[in-house]
Amino acid sequence: MSLTLDLGGRTAVVTGGVRGVGAGISRALLEAGADVVAVARREPESLPEAGGRTARFVSLDVRDPDAVQAFADGLDRADVLVNNAGGAPFLPVADGNLRTHVKIIELNLTSALIMARALQPKIMAQGGGSVINIGSVSGVRPSPGTAAYGAAKAGLHSLTTSLAVEWAPHIRVNTLILGMVRTELSHLHYGDEDGIAAVADTVPMGRLADPYDIGAACAFLASDLASYVTGASMQVHGGGERPAFLDAATVNKEESR
Repeated sequence: MSLTLDLGGRTAVVTGGVRGVGAGISRALLEAGADVVAVARREPESLPEAGGRTARFVSLDVRDPDAVQAFADGLDRADVLVNNAGGAPFLPVADGNLRTHVKIIELNLTSALIMARALQPKIMAQGGGSVINIGSVSGVRPSPGTAAYGAAKAGLHSLTTSLAVEWAPHIRVNTLILGMVRTELSHLHYGDEDGIAAVADTVPMGRLADPYDIGAACAFLASDLASYVTGASMQVHGGGERPAFLDAATVNKEESR
């Protein structure tokens, strides 16, 4: 096998693939040669494009099993599925409407199961392929203020490892564990430019991820270069978060001068 990353002739379905992280994933897969079907509930003003090609948009509520099945039945082929649709507002468990918390879990976990189940026969019809679930550090460490989101992402990580066993050897299933990503909605989470810069200073790499960084990792996992990678969780978080105790401890610090 040559060390090349070429997705030419393959079709990738990207949920939430028209904005933010999803748009970065769609662009990277297009650049790698894949035909991209980007699904979301609302059509954007412009669609992701790269290499002279543009993603195809399909309006779809990924939480609706009947709608998803109809979508899957209408596809000519599918080789790659990226379950990216997700997100959540800041909402402590004791606050808000209970139904809001349930809907967060449905969007971030249930939808991935629905999409994977519906597209599995299409992917198998091509001899196999790749499912990539977009997880989060919130699923592997406490997620105060977004507990339902964190719980859903933890469940997504578990779904990945189970499907990787159930669907081996023909369909590889992996998770990307994302840290903080700079998108058009970053100000809602981190504040103005000063706030974003301050948050970026807490990341060892010194910046928030670009959506294309996530897309590049997806392109790798979708490619033949990752032919023996399944059931894995790839951390794409710039080195993670500096442990709080290091700043709180009173030892091993240089005296101020």
